[in-house]
Amino acid sequence: MTENSLLTEGDVNFAPSRKNWYSIIDAATTQLLDEDAELFLHQSLSTPCLDVLVSCEGIYLTDVSGRKYMDFHGNNVHQIGYRNQYVMNKVKEQMDILPFSPRRYTNTAAIEFAEKLTGLLPADLKRVLFAPGGTSAVGIALKLSRVVTGKYKVVSLFDSFHGASIDAIAVGGEEQFKKYMGPFNPETTNIPQPVTYRNTYDKEDDVQYADILEDIIVQDGEIGAFIAETIRNTDVQIPSAAYWKRVREICTKHNVLLILDEIPIAFGRTGKMFAFEHYGIEPDIICLGKGLGAGIIPFAAIVCREEYNIAGDISLGHYTHEKNPLGCVAGLAMIEFLENEKIIEKVQADELFVRNELQRLKDRFPIIGDIRGIGLLWGIELVTDRVSKTKAIQAAEKVMYACLEAGLSFKVSQGNVLQLSPPLIITREELTAAISIVEMAIEKVVAEMN
Repeated sequence: MTENSLLTEGDVNFAPSRKNWYSIIDAATTQLLDEDAELFLHQSLSTPCLDVLVSCEGIYLTDVSGRKYMDFHGNNVHQIGYRNQYVMNKVKEQMDILPFSPRRYTNTAAIEFAEKLTGLLPADLKRVLFAPGGTSAVGIALKLSRVVTGKYKVVSLFDSFHGASIDAIAVGGEEQFKKYMGPFNPETTNIPQPVTYRNTYDKEDDVQYADILEDIIVQDGEIGAFIAETIRNTDVQIPSAAYWKRVREICTKHNVLLILDEIPIAFGRTGKMFAFEHYGIEPDIICLGKGLGAGIIPFAAIVCREEYNIAGDISLGHYTHEKNPLGCVAGLAMIEFLENEKIIEKVQADELFVRNELQRLKDRFPIIGDIRGIGLLWGIELVTDRVSKTKAIQAAEKVMYACLEAGLSFKVSQGNVLQLSPPLIITREELTAAISIVEMAIEKVVAEMN
């Protein structure tokens, strides 16, 4: 394995900067990390761990030595912050009444949350199934698409991620999940991501990427679904409205279901309740999760069109925690908090501030090839030079660890993109402090390179 391949996500396992990071951690933390490594099955992106956490609150994580991190990653569960008191109180109340609801029964929490969730979506999206996690929601969507269309093949995007189970990685595009797995079912064709910075077509136009979808569908009459993140979360790719309108047109024309995976980006992250609202389109099925449980309860859902309620003779989900009252109460409280505190309006204002600040950094540092973002979802792409656009993988890794040392945690994607997703409750002062840390880290790394 090459050194650069170890850095694909910036902190993957055994790169030199990871070893340097361990040298600044105290002995008690090191012992706990060693115990963790002896107990858990090792896997890429998870082992070895970075640190040992003892608490979280608001935008912060705290480790066993008392170090605090602003969390700009959070696995996308932290839209309304950690230990949100409004949600915590609702969940605690529910725990004293009905913490679990067996299958074959429903409960008022599930009904109330389903009503609230569907009320936020276009009128025809009114049928719900809940699941214990986003991967399971994707599985339900794939099964339902087969029932609706009678077809089993799927189109998705290269390097996409829709979950880690066999059926989910079959429609995903990330090699590190597919390695050693052999043949997949359903059969999936990957097409390019709609990008602009590294566009192989006209730099300003991503509609050609949608035309590829139609070519594939015309060539293969067994394609029943196209699944994609509305806005790519990891390295933050933001398609144009023209792209999504063309995709919607193609799917409708050829009777292919459009499944939008908004598991990491729904509920205010992009400055709208749902990301597809930016594009004036409607999905046939939407997958939701992560922040749906408010960072407290693992919870996910699919919502689909009324006309797809045709599978009553089979089990599409049938999960033990399918109508989990705790998840439903957490989800309802999360949405109420967003609405009551006008969080989405705040995110829209924050977007303007972050855009201006990151543009300032780009103007200052030639190592920044591109900044792109929406709402509070941002990517800073580092390059060795702006002409060749060669990925500055070593620099991105060093920037990430410098930020960690200064108390800012985030993920690096594609080896060179600093991916910044803070809790939506973050204050302007905290945003300013975080951007200052990023600026300091880039300045430090650039100085070391010169």
